[in-house]
This record gives sequence, C-alpha cells and structure tokens, in this order.
Amino acid sequence: MNKYVVIDVGGSSIKHCLMNNEGIILEKGNIKTKGEDINLFIESIGEIVDFYKEKNEIKGLACSFPGAVNVKTGVIGGGSAVPCIHGPNIKELLERRCNLKVSLENDANCAGLAEGWIGVAKGISNYACIVVGTGIGGCIVVNNTILRGKHLHGGEFGYMFTRDSIKNTDNTWSTIASTNALVNRVSKVKNICKEKLNGEMVFKMANEGDEEIIKEIDNWYMDLARGIFNIQYIIDPEKIVIGGAISKREDFTDKINEKLKLLKDNCATLDISVEKCKFNNDSNLIGALYNFLYV
Repeated sequence: MNKYVVIDVGGSSIKHCLMNNEGIILEKGNIKTKGEDINLFIESIGEIVDFYKEKNEIKGLACSFPGAVNVKTGVIGGGSAVPCIHGPNIKELLERRCNLKVSLENDANCAGLAEGWIGVAKGISNYACIVVGTGIGGCIVVNNTILRGKHLHGGEFGYMFTRDSIKNTDNTWSTIASTNALVNRVSKVKNICKEKLNGEMVFKMANEGDEEIIKEIDNWYMDLARGIFNIQYIIDPEKIVIGGAISKREDFTDKINEKLKLLKDNCATLDISVEKCKFNNDSNLIGALYNFLYV
C-alpha cells in the first residue's frame, strides 16, 4: 500500500502525518510554524519529509495551506497568519527540497474534500462545508468539484454580510458568528479582557448559569443560522456540513437546527439543517491527500 506525507499548515503549528491511500493516518505529529522566513519554512517541511523517508517509501507530499491557493501554479495569494507563503512558488520550492510530487490546496477546501471522500458527505455530488473558528471559511462542491471562483474566493462565506453595515469590516458573518466573535461579544458584556477568554470558558460560564452569557450564546446561534439560511437559498446544496473545533460540542448542530426551524415561514419553506463534520483536527490532512490522489 502506498504511503504519503501530508501536512496542514497553520499560523502556530504545522500538523504532519504519514497516511496510506485509503486516508488512514499511520503516524502523526506537529512542529512550530516558522512563518516569517521562507527558507526556514521550506526547510522545516523538508525535515518532516526526511523523517518519514527514513523508514518508508514515500510516494508524494500532500499539503493543506491557508490563503488563496492556486492549485495549478503553486502560488498562494491573499493573506494569512503565515506571511512568508504568499508570493513565492511554494509548490516548486517544496518539490525541489523534497524531491517528490507535491500538491497544494486551501485548508477549508481540504476540510470539505475530506467529508466528501470518507465523511458525512460521501456519495453526495453537491454540498457546502462550513468551518467555524477564528473566522468562518468553507467550500462549495458542485458536481464533485470545488467551486473556486474567478479570484479563488469561492466558499469564503465569512465575508458575507448578515447585518446592515457601513464599514466593510463590520457585521460580516466572520465578525459576528465565528468562535472568536462569540468570545468578543462575551468580553464586552462581562467587561473581561478577551485575551483571558476562549470558547470553552464562555460555555463553562453559561453552564454555571450566567444569564447574560446564555443570551449571547443564543443570539450567536441565531447569527450562525442566518448565514446558513443564506447559503442554502443561494446554492441550494444537497447537504450543508459544519466543522471547526467548536463543532465538538454535542449540542452544537442541534442548537443551530433549532434556530433554522424558526427561520422557516410561508415564503421560505425549505427544511434547512446542518450536519456535523465527521473529521475535526484531521480533516485538512485527509482532504489534502484526497486532493493529491484524485483532483
């Protein structure tokens, strides 16, 4: 069975693994991202590949990256928390260092591909995948193909306005409905420095009976539902799946689906619901390999 090195580049760390061609992780780890210097960055990935090559015959390197990834040219546009990757031809640099065939794909697209390959969207030709984290991203799959868009911004749901706004940075879906947005909302209500809060702490305080936080979480779920409602009516996919660390909460999709039911009326008659992604922390790795093998 063939083996591949797969990496998922994030702002603080690079997850890496050895994976077979069925999407099964055989071994994995992570290193700190050296995101300011392109030479150090490429070398750090090269050392990951060297490590796995010591005991395995490696057939290729599959990569998940933030930013507007051009899968054909190997150049990553836009911006991210890893500044050095934007501009250079990352694919060529990695192929030269690792002496392997290399594939690149956007991280949110990888999450969606993983679900379509061996996850909850398996066998479905048209679906949307939403990833809720520091911001909100995702991907759109039409006829089993990622809808990238002319500017490689297909599936960038977080830029969607779900409230009236004067400034472009105000009231986008990311700024009001991401996990980071929930933390910001609670920090303002409770007058707590947001650096001292995280999503887990917010829900813990709600579980302890804080009525103000319970109300903020309820409003946050409705803001999530409004965006999902829009996606359903714009794209009309067969299924909408949702992931991100926050989706590990057992009642996460139940709460969203409760709000979606409230949005149904005599005009908007669709029964809209979301389903939790099968994969969480490993989704980008699995999708990156699918991209290498089949796209």
